[in-house]
Parts: sequence; C-alpha cells; structure tokens
Amino acid sequence: MAEAQLFVSQDEFTCSVCLDTLTDPVTIPCGHNFCLKCLTDCWDQNQECSCPQCRENFTTRPALRRNNLLNEVIKKLKKTTISPPPLPPTPPPQNYAGPGDVECDFCTGKKFRAVKSCLTCPASYCQTHLQPHYEGPPWKGHKLVDPDRNLKEKLCEKHQKSLEMFCKTDQMCICMMCGMTEHNGHKMVELEMEREEKQKQLGATLSDIKRGLEEREKTLKEMRRAMEEMKMSVVREMEENEKSFTALMRCIEEAHRKLTERIREQEKREMEKAEGVMERLEKEIKELKRREAELKELSETKDHLHFLQTFSSRCVLPADGESPSFTVTSDFSCEDLRKELSCLTKSLEKISEGDIMTWTPSGTASGDTVFVIEVH
Repeated sequence: MAEAQLFVSQDEFTCSVCLDTLTDPVTIPCGHNFCLKCLTDCWDQNQECSCPQCRENFTTRPALRRNNLLNEVIKKLKKTTISPPPLPPTPPPQNYAGPGDVECDFCTGKKFRAVKSCLTCPASYCQTHLQPHYEGPPWKGHKLVDPDRNLKEKLCEKHQKSLEMFCKTDQMCICMMCGMTEHNGHKMVELEMEREEKQKQLGATLSDIKRGLEEREKTLKEMRRAMEEMKMSVVREMEENEKSFTALMRCIEEAHRKLTERIREQEKREMEKAEGVMERLEKEIKELKRREAELKELSETKDHLHFLQTFSSRCVLPADGESPSFTVTSDFSCEDLRKELSCLTKSLEKISEGDIMTWTPSGTASGDTVFVIEVH
C-alpha cells in the first residue's frame, strides 16, 4: 500500500516552551505536548507542577513517557520532500527582563520581559509565549492586561478566580463564583460600570479639593502680604517708640536735674538763714555769759557801795522781742510730686507688662480675611 501523504507542517508540532519542533515528544494529562527535556527542565525549576501552556496544576508529578506515534509522525514530517518545510516565523524582537520589569512566567533560563498578563490563567507572557492567546480558541476569552506582577491581588482569595464584578451591596470586588454563592441576590455590576460611577465621584472630590486649595492658597497669600505689612508697621512703630521713649527719658532726666537743683537751692537758702541766726545766737550767748559772770562777781563783792551803784545798770535782762526765733525746715518731701511720679511709674509698668500687639483675624464684608492689630 502506498504511504499516505502528510499535508501538515512542522508549525503544528512546535513545543510552546522552546518554540522549536518537538524532540522526544511527551503528552501530559491535559493533552498538551512538549519536548521531554523542556518539560523536565521547566518542572525542575518550579515548585509546583503545572502545564506550561494552560497552567493546569497536577497534585502529583505525572510520569513522562515518549509519545511514539507523535514521534514517528514528526520523523516522517522531517524526511518528506513533497515540499520544503516552511521556515519558522521569526519571533518578534524581545528584550530580556531588567530591574522593575515583569518577567515572563514561561521562559526558561534567562527570562524575557512580559508584554501582557492574563487574569484568567493567571500568568505573565512575553511576546512569543503570548501567541497562543491570540491564535488558540481555548484562550480567546481570556482577559489580557498590561504586565502586572501582583496578579494574586486580582484573584479571589476564596475561589482563585479573577475579580470581574463589583458588589454594590457590600462595596467590594468579587469573582463570578462569589456572585453565585455568598453574594447571590446582591446588586452587582461590572467593574467598568462601577469605575465610571466612582470616577464621577472622584471628579467631584477633586473639584472640591481644588476649590479648597485655591481658597487656602489665597488665604495664605493674603496672610503673607499682611505679615509683610505687619513687619513694616512694626519697624515704624519701633522707630516711633524709640523716639517717644528717648524724649520721655530726656524729659525725666531734665525734670530730675531741675528738681535736684531746686532742692539744693532751697537747702542753701535755709542753711544761710540758719547760719545767720546761729551766729546771732552765739553772740547773745557770749553776752549773756559775760553778764552772768559780772553778776556773780557783783553778788560776791563785800563793798556795799559798789554793789548798790552798779546793780541798776547790770541787773537788766534783754527785752523779750529781742531774742531771735527761727524754724529749720528738715523735711523737703513733696507729697504731690511723689503722687505724680507714682502714677507715671505705674503707667510705665502697665506698658511694659501688658500685651502691646495682638493679631486678630476678622472677616470683611467682601469675604476677604484681614488681620487687625489691637493695642491693649
């Protein structure tokens, strides 16, 4: 019997790991075929045992036996001369994964950078290993997204299915299994619809934040302007205070000098007056002592004639109006002056101890904020 003609190409017998024609092909329980070495290396490098193509997990590592029928078909395909085998398609240029890139989960050895992640599988693929998702019917319904290294966060923790729905009742993302079990009867929508609604709320919140920022920036600007004006006002006020207190201290010093001079002048007048009186008193004392001595001498004389002849002229006292009288002013204090100085001292203490300047914000009729200086 004539040998049957093979109308197949080598592309139909390509290993999805090495992307070359199958060598020592083996078939695993899910039905996919791989090179014996490629599959062995892949399973040796990973902790879990799964199909590199459909990601089906196996609880125990399947025993690998060469598929003899498939091996024979591939041998005959390589030997046939009916038509030269078509060249394998040139894989698109790829880059190896670098720091920060998502790696392809199916590359062995040095891994290429992933171009897509599949939420259904879930896994990340380089351009080459992604092709089955575009060509094979089993992968047509899979959901592809930009490369994402946190695919586990997009899976339901309970059912390990992709989170595709949003439960409005419980306000949480759920998978389809959740929707049919614990969330059955709840109001559910697709993620895209909920995103649109939340996007509107986000826009409104952003508008409120923008208005708040504008108001606060305006208030901050006004405050800075007011603070600059306050600084200039303080400088002017300090200069005026310096002038006022300098004049006040000069006035106090001048008053002190004049008061001291008046007191000294009064002291001098009183001293001169007192010295005149004292000098007169000393003369009178001297005269009285002289008379006292003469009278004592007269009282002791034995000459009766002499006593009687001199008694009338010597036994005469000075008239009462002739004795000098003078009151010495020993207290120069002025009660009125002390009261005035006490009031002035209290006023200065009040100024030094009180709150001179206080900033108080107040709203104007236009809604602007102004800052008023209050002097207490």
